[in-house]
Amino acid sequence: MRSSQRRHLLAALLAVTFSACGLSAQAAEWPTEKPITYVVPFTVGGSTDVVGRTLAQKLSERLKQNVVVENKPGAAGGIGATYVAKAPADGYTLFGGTISTHAINASLYKNLRYD
Repeated sequence: MRSSQRRHLLAALLAVTFSACGLSAQAAEWPTEKPITYVVPFTVGGSTDVVGRTLAQKLSERLKQNVVVENKPGAAGGIGATYVAKAPADGYTLFGGTISTHAINASLYKNLRYD
């Protein structure tokens, strides 16, 4: 992937993240309060973890803010997804969701603790 493509992808990911977190143009002080947490819903060393750590590093460089990766494995990503769903909607907790957490789990489990 070329550098310009990566920048566009990062900008798109940030735009989606901001809109999903309900951040507005008034949140100009973000991120200054505390480190950002990027939750990977799978174990350390897997492909989702590698992608999450790469993304967290790039976000940290771009935002000039610490981005901490937390792995919350279990229940096909459901534990991490539940953790993020219960986190404050302040933009400091990001989630590395996958098809498992966003589509497959809904058909496998009757009562998900996240939507």
